[in-house]
Amino acid sequence: MDVEGGRRVFHRLGPSSSSDNGSNNNNKQQKVCFHWRQGKCTRHPCAFLHGELPTVGNGKRAHQGFGEDNHRGGGSGGGGGLRRSGNYNFNNNSTWGRAQPQQPVSSSRTFVKKIEKLCNYWVQGSCKFGDNCKYLHQWSTGDCFSLLAPLEGHQQVGFVTLLVFVDEECVVVDVGVMHCRYGVIVEKLKVVTGIALPSGSDKLYTGSQDETVRIWDCQSGQVLAGLVNLGGAVGYMLSEGPWVFVGLTNLVKAWNVQISVELTLNGPVGQVYSLVVGSDLLFAGTQDGTILAWRFNAATNCFEPAASLKGHTLAVVTLVVGGNRMYSGSMDQSIKVWSLETLQCIQTLSGHTDVVMSVLCWDQFLLSASLDKTVKVWAAAETGNLEVTYTHTEEHGLLTLCGMHDSEAKPVLLCSCNDNSIRAYDLPSFSERGKIFGKQEVRSIQIGPGGLFFTGDGSGQVRVWKWSAEPTVTS
Repeated sequence: MDVEGGRRVFHRLGPSSSSDNGSNNNNKQQKVCFHWRQGKCTRHPCAFLHGELPTVGNGKRAHQGFGEDNHRGGGSGGGGGLRRSGNYNFNNNSTWGRAQPQQPVSSSRTFVKKIEKLCNYWVQGSCKFGDNCKYLHQWSTGDCFSLLAPLEGHQQVGFVTLLVFVDEECVVVDVGVMHCRYGVIVEKLKVVTGIALPSGSDKLYTGSQDETVRIWDCQSGQVLAGLVNLGGAVGYMLSEGPWVFVGLTNLVKAWNVQISVELTLNGPVGQVYSLVVGSDLLFAGTQDGTILAWRFNAATNCFEPAASLKGHTLAVVTLVVGGNRMYSGSMDQSIKVWSLETLQCIQTLSGHTDVVMSVLCWDQFLLSASLDKTVKVWAAAETGNLEVTYTHTEEHGLLTLCGMHDSEAKPVLLCSCNDNSIRAYDLPSFSERGKIFGKQEVRSIQIGPGGLFFTGDGSGQVRVWKWSAEPTVTS
């Protein structure tokens, strides 16, 4: 019998406040009877508790599981969360990565430490430990956002990969969607690769590798009848005004949702992985490393080819426009800076050691994320060229970045990692605000109105989140 273990639990939780008083109560181990939980205990009296863990002084159970109090950073009872920085002087490069002093916290509440890993049994609805499970039974940590609704609808697709042995090493080669034959592995893919919310529309558009775009009613959260079968995997989605652009293999689809016009933009070679609008041009990053540009002709109501930008040696997987510059990240591990006036490359950034998955403009800085597990912050030097001014390191490779403001208009960076999580950081301090967990890795994040944002993961699920109001801190 783990007497010492029982004592440690007793000292941590404090004396029981149950109705059993006297020596009977003192002799009981401060652990819940395993057999009682299963309804099978036949010991009378039993040395263990036949009830949940005792309460502490504030009347709440010491082991609350995953209620709202577990990760509060403020409030009347104090807490252990990070305080938000009030200094957002982006003109001072030294503020990057420098956490602000934390507020003193109260020790009036006791929590059981949880491992920040999602319980796989809870996800499947079969965890037997309930509140006593040492793993997370919730989709997020921190008090800064809450899950409003999950949107289910994208279907699984049989995607086949071929195993090829080269010099006794196994190489996986994608061969497309087909029937399984000898020497292949069938994976089930329904990755959400694009989320778009057109201006003035009450409908949300989501695209997936299941070769469909699904249209959701923002009021009810239900899939509308307007399912669009595209005949090819969606590589990216973008909304600009009333237009929704969908990157496919060898083409881009353009829909004007206000006047119900559909256009096809030809020219790309291979999958279109990224789209962005800048200087009245639509740019598409393609699998062959080329960036194509189109200009809309109002007279003919169509998009006309405008330019072809070459320079990358491998696929262009991310694009962003800031000021009169466009930035492109590639599988060739580089970032190229393009002038929107001349459409010429004016600088190549070579700080990453793996695929550059996402680039983001924030104030006068450029942020880049890579599978090399780093987020780099680039700033203009005296020469005018961009140089790394700060590097943030994660434990896992990064997939996408999204910048937004919280409910108090403070800048926040969302970093999706390939461990199926999203980290939320204050900027510029990179102090962690919380985490979001997915069934699989999150490839798409889209900002919505009124503090809403949307995430899409590899299981085909889209989730709707909302920023929470900052808890009031009292002394």
